[in-house]
Amino acid sequence: MTFAHWLLFCGVSLLMCFTPGPAVLLAVSNSVDVGPRRTAFSSLGSALGIFTVSGLAMAGMGAVLSVSAHAFLALKIAGAGYLVWLGIKRWRSPEPLIGSQAGQPPAQRRERKNWQLVAQGLGVSLTNPKAILFFSALFPQFIVPDAPLFTQYLVLTTTFAVLALVSHAFYVALMALVKDYVASRARLFNRLVGGTFIGLGLALLQTRHKVG
Repeated sequence: MTFAHWLLFCGVSLLMCFTPGPAVLLAVSNSVDVGPRRTAFSSLGSALGIFTVSGLAMAGMGAVLSVSAHAFLALKIAGAGYLVWLGIKRWRSPEPLIGSQAGQPPAQRRERKNWQLVAQGLGVSLTNPKAILFFSALFPQFIVPDAPLFTQYLVLTTTFAVLALVSHAFYVALMALVKDYVASRARLFNRLVGGTFIGLGLALLQTRHKVG
């Protein structure tokens, strides 16, 4: 894997992580419910779920990569198509990335232990369609067939998990300040994010691998 290829992976991962999904919304909610510090436990659970989903995707990846260049090309086209589809969907969406009600205090607080927060984050990550689709459709395209798969699994998954944790911290720290601004400019932000998804999808089609 070249440094430029890793940077492309970082770009795709950043966009995926910073586009609010179930894990981000959980972090925002828990920051109000149990406090920003204890929210780290649910984010830790989310990171563990990322490694699990990634590991399951990697388990069947070796056979796919060794079949043929055509199989690898099919994966690349599928992954690029997924990014473009996400971009079009976000571009056309009238809904804001984060609603103006996000992060508001719940009507009732309930105490939760640290292990319950970890389990909550793990459960959300394991059932998060965005994470499952990412590691199923996009992850294989960043794998170099001739290099050790386990090393690449550790590097790429750790990169994604770290960026996911950074995105959680970012939203927890800033959502209270920018939620009204984002909600009031839904179309602008949706088109910025959607256009970036489409651009990254097209960039993926330019990447090349040698199989076998």
